[in-house]
Amino acid sequence: MKKVLFIILGSLLALYLLYFAFVYYVPYSEGTRAGELIKFSHRGVLIKTWEGEISQGISGAQIFSFSVLDQDEDVIEKLKEYQGSYVKATYVERFATFAIWGETKYFITEVEQEKSPHFNRD
Repeated sequence: MKKVLFIILGSLLALYLLYFAFVYYVPYSEGTRAGELIKFSHRGVLIKTWEGEISQGISGAQIFSFSVLDQDEDVIEKLKEYQGSYVKATYVERFATFAIWGETKYFITEVEQEKSPHFNRD
């Protein structure tokens, strides 16, 4: 009876680890988004995650919500610095997320400041 219980528990653990590895290493999509960085904060009560929003429209009607993994310290520092600026962000969309990673399925992997197309007065 103990042997069957260990096999079942071991199988469940192995399935969970496979699911975790799949979600982490197999992206659903990759791309870039550009807009004004309107929000970036360290949120949560028990588990703190980095969350932000990019406005992709003039009226703020199109909002791109994203998360940043704690290990991407360079990206976090740049996003803090670029608050309120026009940015171009490279992201990875995952099939799912875990509470320890963030609230969204979109994870920023690189960010750079861009010149805003809305204020191009040449």
